[in-house]
Amino acid sequence: MRGKQAPKRLIKPDAKFNSETVAKLVNYVMRDGKKSTAQKIVYGALAIVSEKTKKDPIEQFEEALKNVMPQVEVKSRRVGGANYQIPTPVRGERRISLGFRWIIDAANAVKGRSMAEKLGNEIVSAAAGEGNAVKKKMDVHRMAEANRAFAHFAR
Repeated sequence: MRGKQAPKRLIKPDAKFNSETVAKLVNYVMRDGKKSTAQKIVYGALAIVSEKTKKDPIEQFEEALKNVMPQVEVKSRRVGGANYQIPTPVRGERRISLGFRWIIDAANAVKGRSMAEKLGNEIVSAAAGEGNAVKKKMDVHRMAEANRAFAHFAR
């Protein structure tokens, strides 16, 4: 690596729920620096979550994130002319970012509704342990399990 590693920035909690994870979600949803639009989408999605589940939307969102975050993933490594998929544990910060990314990507994949609606539905289904984001996590875990024989190649 060249140069110094970029310092970790502190994320201020969002104004409505006073939660850092919601503020982080807003930042992940944001496109082209339009934070107010991203906040409308996220707050709309959380309103839909509370409407559908009749529970605290932040608790539902935390549960959804917990259900989506992967424990292990595979990394490609070249050993003696062959590429092996080596299962490795996922670091904490990467687990969170993958969870956010998979939830947002699963919501984006649905067509014909507003983003707030799609994101709200995905959070509800992920909190219940189903949906495309949870399916993605299961696929990653299955891939790591299938390649467990190559774990001894990890450094």
